[in-house]
Amino acid sequence: MVTLTSAVLSFAVVAGLLTIIPGLDTALVLRSAVRHGRRQAFVTALGIGTGSLVWGAAAAVGVSALLTASVLAYTVLRVAGAAYMIFLGARMLWTALRGAGGDAEPTPRIALAASASVRLAWLRGLLTNLLNPKIGAFYVAVLPQFIPAGASHLAVGVLLATVHDVEGMLWFTMIIFGAQAVRGWLRRRSVHRAVDGVTGSVLVCFGLKLGLSAR
Repeated sequence: MVTLTSAVLSFAVVAGLLTIIPGLDTALVLRSAVRHGRRQAFVTALGIGTGSLVWGAAAAVGVSALLTASVLAYTVLRVAGAAYMIFLGARMLWTALRGAGGDAEPTPRIALAASASVRLAWLRGLLTNLLNPKIGAFYVAVLPQFIPAGASHLAVGVLLATVHDVEGMLWFTMIIFGAQAVRGWLRRRSVHRAVDGVTGSVLVCFGLKLGLSAR
């Protein structure tokens, strides 16, 4: 009989392997660390983690299963997610081409804008996760297999998603502090433009792939 402890440990291995595979989430957090610093990078990571918790709860109660079974529901989410990723990526590419951002000292107005952008960082991480039906597909395909018989699906689903979040935060923390270790080099305008260009390209490619995929 599968116990809750063995289920959590087994899921932790699967989720840990998924976490360290470079992808959209890693690109977003790294970009935030390079462009805006440690605080905004952690907020972006928290937004991503919040999205994972929502997907975990949804998979546990069957919402993700609905997306898997309903062609219309899946298509609507897929198109919305693709449009959002392409829009976000195109903005980053435009910033890279324009050469916006630099090494100038912050002014009070810039500092105020940075405070507002921290809130937007959380929302950006959240939406990027929630509008990606592939994340929902992962949870609905994998998570139910680790819920012991007789256990509360919602409670265990949220628990497993939390385990995934903790692993994600540990991984993101390594990335963020790694970026901070070479912050002098990363503060160069040319590096900012390169990071925007690469991250924007990744987002656009993800969006196009998502939008053109049949399922």
